[in-house]
Amino acid sequence: MDLNLDAPHSMGTTIIGVTYNGGVVLGADSRTSTGMYVANRASDKITQLTDNVYVCRSGSAADSQVVSDYVRYFLHQHTIQLGQPATVKVAANLIRMLAYNNKNMLQTGLIVGGWDKYEGGKIYGIPLGGTVVEQPFAIGGSGSSYLYGFFDQAWKEDMTKEEAEQLVVKAVSLAIARDGASGGVVRTVIINSEGVTRNFYPGDKLQLWHEELEPQNSLLDILNAAGPEPMAM
Repeated sequence: MDLNLDAPHSMGTTIIGVTYNGGVVLGADSRTSTGMYVANRASDKITQLTDNVYVCRSGSAADSQVVSDYVRYFLHQHTIQLGQPATVKVAANLIRMLAYNNKNMLQTGLIVGGWDKYEGGKIYGIPLGGTVVEQPFAIGGSGSSYLYGFFDQAWKEDMTKEEAEQLVVKAVSLAIARDGASGGVVRTVIINSEGVTRNFYPGDKLQLWHEELEPQNSLLDILNAAGPEPMAM
């Protein structure tokens, strides 16, 4: 089997942003892959841009990191010049500008989420090519293919903070169960007028879905559990 270890690092991801009646919840899995090889099983795909704005990254790990670094720098300058925090819309438009102007070179899709005093909690999806779309919820990455129908059924307006986070964790765990490029743990970030809360959900504590195997510490655990009893001589 060719693991293709020289392939570019890819997020191979499930990323989600959801608005609720007081802010936003962002969520992501933690698997980063190089070809078929899992390069990092506990990466953090939810990156801080300012105190009140975060971005979920998918696609090429290098591309999404450099876009986040540039935007963080520009927003820092923007905050100094204006003397107040940047809005979520400003952050999303900066990312849109970078993604569109470099669309022939970048392979990354992003979800920007945050809270500001002018518009409250906002989610913006910025897919490949540099379009920016304001949405009540956004999903991205390879695992998103398995989630569109689920969100059509499960999404509702004016959710509470707890309902929104439960929806995000459930959706990411569903994608992990079906998408081979998503896995690891689930991280969430809750942003509202009170600040930012980060939560962590280990992979062995997530709900198991249809025909999904229970997590094991090693391959030896699986082999030992499945092996027949030795024959008595």
